[in-house]
Amino acid sequence: MASQVLFLFFMSLLLFLTISPYFVSGGGPQFSYMGPSGPQRWGSLSPTYSACSNGKFQSPVNIIKSKCVSGRHLKQLDIEYHVAVNATLVDNLFNVAMNYDGNAGIFRLNGKNYSLVQMHWHSPSEHHLGGVRYDAELHLVHKSVDGEVSVIGVLYRYGHPDPLLSKIQTKLAQLQKMVHSSSHEQTQIAIGTITTHEIRKHTRKYYRYVGSFSTPPCTEGVIWNILGKVRSISREQVAALKAPLIIGCKSNSRPVQPLNGRKIEMFNDEMSH
Repeated sequence: MASQVLFLFFMSLLLFLTISPYFVSGGGPQFSYMGPSGPQRWGSLSPTYSACSNGKFQSPVNIIKSKCVSGRHLKQLDIEYHVAVNATLVDNLFNVAMNYDGNAGIFRLNGKNYSLVQMHWHSPSEHHLGGVRYDAELHLVHKSVDGEVSVIGVLYRYGHPDPLLSKIQTKLAQLQKMVHSSSHEQTQIAIGTITTHEIRKHTRKYYRYVGSFSTPPCTEGVIWNILGKVRSISREQVAALKAPLIIGCKSNSRPVQPLNGRKIEMFNDEMSH
């Protein structure tokens, strides 16, 4: 028992120490999604990225409904996004992210509160549903006081514009203008106060599994919650999210990883009635 507690302590410590590179670039060697610094080579770019090659519980994954197990103990996602806080739009070179200054909202999981600290986008989607890769994916990243991370993933297909992105459309355009063609460095722009209840996602179906960061250092122990309802996003919005990124990250989607015996739990409130 003592050894298990010690192991969990060190895993939590490792997760806490390596969380920063997931939120901003500069925490390690620059990586990309193609060529010699692409996903197949991430693990060799730095010793701190070794989990990208050697990890057994990596993300993203292909979610096959028929192979999921019923999460009888799972409940509706307990999300409380309603606080108006300052936000900053950041070009991390490999993705565009919105960072929050303060407690932007709470996601409750297993009796623990996880605070919303960032949201960022990938295109095409990283997670697949039944082998289908969608046009984009939003990650709502939450962190608890002890450093654990839980992410809510939202999949998108092309269609009507996403309401949240519509609200920051001018800021995305400004961010692109700030990018210097000769010296591409991380840039950011203040958004100001934003009411986070506008990004709350209601769902009656989701999938949960334990995986990793989907970018280096690929640290494991991340609790993923992938919503079953696919949302809508416009082609123009995806283009705006790609525009500030470096060439090798315009399509910033890591290939799906093997489950290696992991089970994906499914919550479907529609089936419980």
